[in-house]
Amino acid sequence: YLNGGPSQVDTFDPKPMLKQYEGKMLPSGNLSTERKTGTALASPFKFKKYGESGIEISELFDRTASRHIDDLCLIRSMHANTPNHEQSMRLMNCGDERLSRPSLGAWLTYGLGSENQDLPGFVALCPGLPVADVSNWRAAFLPGIYQGTYIDTRKAKAEELIEHIRNPLLSPRDQRRQLDLLTTLNRRHQASRGDDAALEARIASFELAYRMQTAALEAFDLEREPRHVRESYGEGAQARQLLIARRLIERGVRVVQVFHGDVQPWDSHEQLEKNHRNLAQQCDQPISALLSDLKRLGLFEETIVLCGGEFGRTPSVELVNGKPAQGRDHNHWGFSVWLAGGGVKGGMVHGATDDFGYQAVENRVHVH
Repeated sequence: YLNGGPSQVDTFDPKPMLKQYEGKMLPSGNLSTERKTGTALASPFKFKKYGESGIEISELFDRTASRHIDDLCLIRSMHANTPNHEQSMRLMNCGDERLSRPSLGAWLTYGLGSENQDLPGFVALCPGLPVADVSNWRAAFLPGIYQGTYIDTRKAKAEELIEHIRNPLLSPRDQRRQLDLLTTLNRRHQASRGDDAALEARIASFELAYRMQTAALEAFDLEREPRHVRESYGEGAQARQLLIARRLIERGVRVVQVFHGDVQPWDSHEQLEKNHRNLAQQCDQPISALLSDLKRLGLFEETIVLCGGEFGRTPSVELVNGKPAQGRDHNHWGFSVWLAGGGVKGGMVHGATDDFGYQAVENRVHVH
């Protein structure tokens, strides 16, 4: 999840017409934007064709495109409802802008279950918290056991990633006896109150936490990976969490959501060239490594990978105090996401935006 709204015209949707109109107002007239924008802003990044499919991708994702473009299904005609982060993130993650719907991960684990009963079926990996925070992985009206388990990946060691993963006072045998007593009391409490989803979720969470003491420490310990595998993902939080994601998928966790950064990292209202380049350097190598790793382990064909943010950005430059800030405003009218693996048809582009990348015009795909 490229948190904050990556610019489609600087990543996956080349628009050479922006170069022709640079410094001029776009012929489409005044664009409907959240903030004031000015003239056309050409992409500072080079685009080129990759693979047998010849799909054009920005240099920002050169590693991913060089190795995997023929596995990607690129949707260039996405559109959403509003240019606000909170609403658009809930729409992307929960299918609705309000706080009343379960997240995608909750629905999938509710419908399909998980293949590992010693780990959560749905895990959300994020360094810090994104905008709209825990609502991005909530269960809403589904039983609470289906909500995402949040892991703060700013920490590197397995013991630090999950609080209280070790019990320093009790042996596993004593914990089991303690938990059995607690379950007996909770069931007795529940019997006089009928079905209570919150209580059921709490009982299940205690059981899961007990089993996780062994399984989670092993799954989150990246030192168990060969050095060459760790090096293929690179350095930093994004590399760590994508490797953790692969280890969780490998162990039967149904859904893993990986947030790139906290707050609004791709939200480049100013200095887009510098900010987008830095952000892409953090995630291009590990994304490419993840796809290669899934293929190596025979998991690619059974794992769907979805990459994108809550909306795109304007083809015109944003104005700050009336002056160009060399950045772009939010744009929900047209943007790009891509999918790979899991039976997805690779090496193809679905839909298109207009000549300037402002609005989806061909085979439009709404987020919901």
